[in-house]
Amino acid sequence: IHGFLKEVLEKLQTMDYVKPESLPNIDLYMDQVTTFMDTQLASTKRRPEDKILTKTMINNYAKNNLLPPPAKKKYSRDHVLTMLFIYYFKSILSISDIQNILNPITDKYFGNEDGLRMQEIYNEVFSLEHEEVQHILKELARKYKTSLKTFQNASEEDAELLHKFAFICMLSFDVYMKKLIIEQTIDQLPAPKAKENLHSFPTRRSSDLRKSVV
Repeated sequence: IHGFLKEVLEKLQTMDYVKPESLPNIDLYMDQVTTFMDTQLASTKRRPEDKILTKTMINNYAKNNLLPPPAKKKYSRDHVLTMLFIYYFKSILSISDIQNILNPITDKYFGNEDGLRMQEIYNEVFSLEHEEVQHILKELARKYKTSLKTFQNASEEDAELLHKFAFICMLSFDVYMKKLIIEQTIDQLPAPKAKENLHSFPTRRSSDLRKSVV
C-alpha cells in the first residue's frame, strides 16, 4: 500500500465516535463539558492546539436555539449529546440547517424520561459507524488508486503533486454532492416552529447563515 494512503487510512481508523458508556452520568459545569469534549474527540483534531469546543461556542449555541439552556449552569447528558451532533454537523452545514435538523429532535426528545430518549437516538444512528468506516476505507483506497493513474505524462517531479490534487478533487466532489443531497433532504423537512428568542436566527433556510457562531 502506498505510504501516503497508509497514513490517511491509519488516521481515519483512529477516529471514533464518543461511545455511550463514555458519556457522563452526572450533570457538568461548562468547564467540565469542554474538557470532556476535548478529551473524547482529540483524535479528530487537525492540529494539537485546535479547540473542539469553547465556552463562547456553547453560549452561542444556546443563544441561537441550537442547544436548550442549562439548568442552574449545569449541562445534562442530553446537552452533551446535542453538542456532539452539532460538532459533527457544523463542518459542512450552515447554522440554519443545523437548527432545522436538530430543533425537531430536541423539542420532542430532549429530557425525555418516558418513550424515545436522546441517548437512544444517538445510539441508533452511531451504531452503524463501524460498518460505515469500513466502506469509507475501501472507497478511499479505490479513489486514491484512480488518482495515481492520472497525468501519465507528467514528470516524476510533478506527478506526486498532481496525483494528490486529483485525489483532493475526487474527494471534494464526493463531499459536494453529498452536501447537496443533505440540503435537499433538509428542505423536505417540515418548517420549524418559530421560537421566541431575541438572539435566534430566522428559521428560513439561507446560505448567508454560514458558521457565524461556530
